[in-house]
Amino acid sequence: MSAPTLDPVEQEEFAGRILQVMNDGCLGFMVSIGHQTELFDTMAGLAPSTSEEIARAAGLNERYVREWLGGMVVGGIVGYDPEHATYTLPPEHAASLTRVAGPDNMAGLTQYLGLMGEVEQQVVEAFRRGGGVPYSAYPRFQALQAEESARVYDLALVEAIIPLVPGLTERLDAGIDTLDIGTGQGHAVNLLARAFPTSRCAGVDISETGIAAARAEAAGLGLDNARFDVADSADLTGSYDLITAFDVIHDLARPDRTLAAVAGALRPDGVFLMGDIAASSRLEENIDHPLAPALYALSTFYCMTVSLGEGGAGLGTVWGEQTARRMLAEAGFGAVETKRVEGDVLNLYYVVRPAGGDA
Repeated sequence: MSAPTLDPVEQEEFAGRILQVMNDGCLGFMVSIGHQTELFDTMAGLAPSTSEEIARAAGLNERYVREWLGGMVVGGIVGYDPEHATYTLPPEHAASLTRVAGPDNMAGLTQYLGLMGEVEQQVVEAFRRGGGVPYSAYPRFQALQAEESARVYDLALVEAIIPLVPGLTERLDAGIDTLDIGTGQGHAVNLLARAFPTSRCAGVDISETGIAAARAEAAGLGLDNARFDVADSADLTGSYDLITAFDVIHDLARPDRTLAAVAGALRPDGVFLMGDIAASSRLEENIDHPLAPALYALSTFYCMTVSLGEGGAGLGTVWGEQTARRMLAEAGFGAVETKRVEGDVLNLYYVVRPAGGDA
């Protein structure tokens, strides 16, 4: 068998791309540090400053700050004046890197790189033996998810996501029973409870630490209409006018059981509002997705492997609109509509009615 003929130009271009992957991957870790230490937030409020001035303003070690700044300069993120040895974060860059940017702050996403690095060897072993990595191997995951989702919910939950369901805002104002499954640290529930004090808002999650954080936030906000319980979403009790699930279903070991439980817990005029990955179940339809490599990586390192580790379906990126619609139908739901929120490239929102419910 003859050796394949190589196109030297294509070979060189691809080698350059892999080199860029290496550089950008390392830069991603440095951006994560800048977010966690609030260096970007600090620099956004400073005039051109030396490493000593930046470190002092941020309350950090100067030597580490100086090395970090070097990475930011060569990575094209921070400007540098060699004559005065001063560094500047351009406002155009700060708009994507600081906490005041809200949902436009992309620096927080880079924290998932570190999360993946923490479990890399366990994932490699799963490639060899099958199975998965247990949820307990990700002690930071829930906190990262809470931070990430809060950026969206604080701005959009009440003003943009709830109005995706016609008449739902008015029903919440009048007072209904709501339940958020896989609620994590409960921020979405607390936002609803605060915005709609006549409604009774509940959240369930299997994480005791998450529920404890949710209860603490509710207490701090003085909410008496928010309730949180440690419970498996596949074993729901009670009946509700609104059930929500935000970025949850595709991670579950038994998504079919949870969807069936939700269908059984909805009142006849109720609605299931599900936010999940805005992607296709078909690989070829995801090639042009702006976050496609990240979605497949996060699935490999968390979504799929945690589900498999629990003996579950391991949906991962197999979950998409096609699979979601099929599973919703199999669970016994009726009408399903999909909607988007402007500026949210990650999520597709499903407005789902019970069988026989209003379309």
